[in-house]
Amino acid sequence: MLLFLEQLLNGLQYGVMLFLLAAGLTLVFGIMGVINLAHGSLFMVGAYAAAAVAGHTGSFALAALAALAAAGGAGLAVEFLVIRRLYDRDHLDQVLATFGLLLFFNELVATLAGRTPLFMQPPAWLGGAVEIIPGVPYPTFRLAILATGVAVAAGLAFLIARTRLGMLIRAGATHRAIVGALGVDIRLLFTLVFALGALLAGLAGLMAAPILAVQVGMGEQILIATFVVVVIGGLGSVRGAFVGALLVGLVDTLARAFVPGLLKQVFAPTTADALGAGLASAAIYLLMALVLVFRPRGLLPA
Repeated sequence: MLLFLEQLLNGLQYGVMLFLLAAGLTLVFGIMGVINLAHGSLFMVGAYAAAAVAGHTGSFALAALAALAAAGGAGLAVEFLVIRRLYDRDHLDQVLATFGLLLFFNELVATLAGRTPLFMQPPAWLGGAVEIIPGVPYPTFRLAILATGVAVAAGLAFLIARTRLGMLIRAGATHRAIVGALGVDIRLLFTLVFALGALLAGLAGLMAAPILAVQVGMGEQILIATFVVVVIGGLGSVRGAFVGALLVGLVDTLARAFVPGLLKQVFAPTTADALGAGLASAAIYLLMALVLVFRPRGLLPA
């Protein structure tokens, strides 16, 4: 029971991190109609900036500022130089162009920082553990990730539903020409949306740096799961991204923790380990297929 509770919290923490990425990705696609394969690269840039600055200064606050500034700056540069030329192009052109950006960022980071993984320690004030229930300590930093993700989700919901900018974002997603005719600078609106997505990716990188190895290519590893979240939740839906991210995080974590053990009750240990690893890796894709059978537009489409 205690192991299950710990893995449940790990799944929620992983899901919240996926949400930070998926929210930006679904906003960019839902509002701008752009499939951005380079979104994971902004996550990597944020993680590298945080780890490098923390390693040189020892300050988590400066690392946080560096992660957000690096990811936000890279996002603005990408939007200005590449993405705005793809708004009226088909999705194949967008995929090819952003895949090229993905390769570019990998080589750029490898050239600047090398291919040796970096490691970052959480700040001292978040380095301990909290007893969720007696006898079950859980790292404070992981709880901070959970709290940050929930706060960001609430902030995005308020921004989109209750503010003038959110109204323009919703209107621009469905009636782009009319909004432009009313005097709204659609290009500036798109730039702001893309920058917001980049900042969320940088925040996810900051959260991931103390618990994952910061290395070249880390963006692609999590980008696939992020696309699964977007599909499950519904394209363009921030609420859907939140629900989908929690589902994916829980299913992936619990499957990896318990499926091999359950299979050992039926198969030989070597067979159970091999079969369990495969089933655990495929669990989120099976979940996506199941959702698409009954809800082709996702759980909470925009």
